[in-house]
Amino acid sequence: MNRLLKLSALQLAQLIHSKEVTSLEVVNTHIARIESVNPELNAVVCNRFELARAEARKVDEQLHEEQMETIPPLLGVPCTIKECFRVSGMPNTSGLVARKGFVAEDNATAVQRLLKAGAIPLGVTNTSELCMWMETNNRVYGRTNNPYDPARIVGGSSGGEGSIVGAGGVPFGLGSDVGGSIRMPAFFNGVFGHKPTGGLIPNTGQFPVAENNALRYLTTGPLCRKAEDLMPLVRILAGPDGLDEWCHAYNLQDPNEVMVEKLQILNVPGNLRTRVTRDLLDSQSQCADALKKQGANVRTRHIDTLKNSLEIWTTMMVAAGGTPFGTLLGNGNPVRAIPEMVRWLTRRSPHTLPAIMLAFLEKMPFVFKRHIEMRDELRQELVGLIGNHGVMLYPSYSSPAPFHYQPLMNPLDWVFTGIFNVLEFPVTQVPLGLNKNGLPLGIQIVATPGNDHLSIAVAMYLEKIFGGWVPPATF
Repeated sequence: MNRLLKLSALQLAQLIHSKEVTSLEVVNTHIARIESVNPELNAVVCNRFELARAEARKVDEQLHEEQMETIPPLLGVPCTIKECFRVSGMPNTSGLVARKGFVAEDNATAVQRLLKAGAIPLGVTNTSELCMWMETNNRVYGRTNNPYDPARIVGGSSGGEGSIVGAGGVPFGLGSDVGGSIRMPAFFNGVFGHKPTGGLIPNTGQFPVAENNALRYLTTGPLCRKAEDLMPLVRILAGPDGLDEWCHAYNLQDPNEVMVEKLQILNVPGNLRTRVTRDLLDSQSQCADALKKQGANVRTRHIDTLKNSLEIWTTMMVAAGGTPFGTLLGNGNPVRAIPEMVRWLTRRSPHTLPAIMLAFLEKMPFVFKRHIEMRDELRQELVGLIGNHGVMLYPSYSSPAPFHYQPLMNPLDWVFTGIFNVLEFPVTQVPLGLNKNGLPLGIQIVATPGNDHLSIAVAMYLEKIFGGWVPPATF
């Protein structure tokens, strides 16, 4: 691989700003990579390559003529954006056939902030239908494949982002996460991802977007190939925009100032309900050992209430209310799940099976007061155990990337990630090399609200120990 494809966004920005390379060279290198791998991956579903080249030329002209008094931190650095975010001139369908042909006329808040920071979007990436399933597949763009093994899933719903970042196509991308939609794609595709504290980054300009209390459970955040990019990207994206009512300011601290050897580490190897494969458990144990050798205080224990993660997540989402999923699926006209299932069986439905199933399941009576109480008790327990000077180690999923369709046989394993959305905890997904089958391993690093810098600091430390992102050998 070209050396530029292995660098962080910060490293690329430094090279561009010092004029060691041009923005056009960096942009063209990443475009060439996307053109090489995307026919196999189907990750970037609409590109803006010529516009990106024109923007890169303008950056180079400005730098050459020294027209800029202050240089934006990401000036000239390429990226991609999840298609559910509005990007002016780009499609914004979220994989819904009824929205096919819809083009955004403006930019989502997070997109606009990246543009202000100087980033150059190369295109938009695939999602699951309406961003509500862990396989990235829809009837508008089709299925996205894993760069480490195209027969396997990329996760969802930010699966296109995970796939193209994992393939080296861009140094970072923008995703969103209401049940693991940043972390699972980051995990399955061997890269870093960060789900920030609830309410830290505005969700304005997404379709669909959560409503009421669920707007705090939905989080916008970065996926990237190098851990050092996480906090700078979070800082660029964070802060109220006057439109997202739940977004508020946090005093973000510097992960570079965190002394890992003084952290309290809570090592939780599972949820007492779902079996985790041995390679993932061994990787988690190695992380705990590495942190212990560094001097951190490591405690291993199980948390009983985590076995109720599915019930807690589902209850909190349903209790939040908002537009029913079936109505979103029908683009304003409620879809009747059972007739739609018949249409699907006869191959006449414009929807995917997981979306139809969700439209059916949302009619079930899921709201139970006891599960809301469990959420509050679990939140209090974990805040007490992790504290303001600690993190929790926790599995990302039950196994490395499954084969396509396989999650339909184990549809509940995403609860390893989903529980932290309704707890509103920040979580960083960390790659830990590859298993014997060449598939990415990884772990979630969980912190308490407002302590995003702690989970990111541990991610940066583990990257030094375990190597971080490993470019796939399949391309």
